[in-house]
Amino acid sequence: MAILSGNVAYFAAAIVIGATVGLVGSAFHFGVDMLAQGWPTFLDTGMGLDGPALYVAAALVAAAMTLVSLWLVRRFAPEAAGSGVPEIEGAMEGLREVHWRRVLPVKFVGGLLALSSGMVLGREGPTIHIGASIAKAVSDLMGWTARDMRALLAAGGAAGLAAAFNAPLAAVLFVIEETRRQFPYSARTYIAVVLASVSSAIVTTSITGSVPFMLLVVPEVPMGMYPVFIVLGLLLGAVGVGFNRTLVWSLNTVRRIGLRWSFYIFPAVVGLIVGVLVFALPEATKGGEILAVTLAKEGRPLGILALIVVLRFTMTMASYSTGVTGGIFAPILALATTIGLCYGTAIDTVVALPDNGLQALAIAAMGGLFASTIGAPLVGVVLVMELTGSYGILVPVMLTTIFSNMIAQSLGGRPIYEILLDRTLALEAEATASPESPAKAPAPAVPTAPVA
Repeated sequence: MAILSGNVAYFAAAIVIGATVGLVGSAFHFGVDMLAQGWPTFLDTGMGLDGPALYVAAALVAAAMTLVSLWLVRRFAPEAAGSGVPEIEGAMEGLREVHWRRVLPVKFVGGLLALSSGMVLGREGPTIHIGASIAKAVSDLMGWTARDMRALLAAGGAAGLAAAFNAPLAAVLFVIEETRRQFPYSARTYIAVVLASVSSAIVTTSITGSVPFMLLVVPEVPMGMYPVFIVLGLLLGAVGVGFNRTLVWSLNTVRRIGLRWSFYIFPAVVGLIVGVLVFALPEATKGGEILAVTLAKEGRPLGILALIVVLRFTMTMASYSTGVTGGIFAPILALATTIGLCYGTAIDTVVALPDNGLQALAIAAMGGLFASTIGAPLVGVVLVMELTGSYGILVPVMLTTIFSNMIAQSLGGRPIYEILLDRTLALEAEATASPESPAKAPAPAVPTAPVA
């Protein structure tokens, strides 16, 4: 009877966590959308700026938003930098601590500013970290064991992913596949993850509607086209490994600049560039979810698509390396879509693709690049299905995704969140071992070591 009572309380807590995350996540997304549209409209229409004056004003606004976001992170919660997923995985493994009291406000406000500035960052990272922080707050309140607490961290993170993309099944699978090393499996903990994801999805859909987040329905494609999807997977496997290595190189390079000069110089430059691009070339800014759907429907020339690929790849590296709050899920999906369209358009110039073949390749590319960068092919397949609603091309998406993951592994690729967690731990150890480390002096109010 005591066990039953304990389970009821635990499951009830999971439902409350999920519903709360759905509410907070929806508020976060609404705020990002409003602010991201609001400040450019104000400069353009409200103030009537045009030409160079508009670009200068936009550059200054975006740079200011970026710098304030970074200041909040570095001053109050360094662990709130980046997506937050490595932090949650580290906490589930007992290697990191979730300081929810400072992470929650910094992740919300800092993420609001960073994403609204036009940075090429995703909103799923902040909502996952926010979700896990809410779960930690509930766990602390209830006084549960470390095992139960770690399971609730996963439940809160899954609820955050469900709120970000309206994809509850992919959120549950994310816990199973991505945190397979850390998640404490049992019937009790697994049910808690499912309940949190479902309750988050219910709240989210009641606010935003039940339409797929990136609706792009494509019917079946002929089986004779399947080899084209396999080759796409082979290409994306190599691209994913290159993406991860370039991201780490970018983080290390920017960190060296920060240690030598100032951690605010590079973010200020990126913010200025992003502000100009918001008006000059909006395709190179923001998370890119809407862009991905738009490009898949428009059929732009190969040269333009290739330019967008280069710009978005570069701006993703630059944006994430600033150290502000923001994820990489959405940028990866948008980049993948554009790569898939480039690939399909190139083929179509030689051999005509069937109807909707181009869109099918764009959708499959999402799963492929997700699998090679994040290292979770099953999540990639299900996430793409839930995001687009294109269940008719499940098999081609599976082919692209699994072959991409196979190539990434054969090239020595590792999941990006695993790499980022290892990097964070290494930097922390390096700071502790340094003669000038804060550990050798009175401890500051908050940790100041740079975190990926």
